[in-house]
Amino acid sequence: METVKADITLKNAGDVSNAQRGIIKDSEIRQLSIRAMVDTGAITLVINDEVRKELGLELVSPYEARLADGVLHTFAKSEPIQVYWKNREMVCQAIVVPDAKEVLLGLIPLESMDLIVHTSKNELVGAHGDEMIFRI
Repeated sequence: METVKADITLKNAGDVSNAQRGIIKDSEIRQLSIRAMVDTGAITLVINDEVRKELGLELVSPYEARLADGVLHTFAKSEPIQVYWKNREMVCQAIVVPDAKEVLLGLIPLESMDLIVHTSKNELVGAHGDEMIFRI
């Protein structure tokens, strides 16, 4: 299977809340549209320090993660980020890997937005088409 990429938009969730409350203007929400690698082996969203700074996010807590090389590393989690893919959105903290070469879209955001990798098309798709369906 080839590498699957997805166009997503990341927004500072605190800015989104402040805009909804009228504290800042919508145009002041820090956001970034990027092409992320879909990584079903990653637990959650992974960003680098450049993306974190562009979104104006603080580091909030340590997080231990084992990378593909098998070594256990300590990274930091970011403040919450709103993740948008087409007509879907979710909020999560990201793991900040300072020198990561690209953003990884992992299992938590994929599950939360009801997305799967369509292996024969090599693309990200809604698990139930355009409709989001969740089991409770």
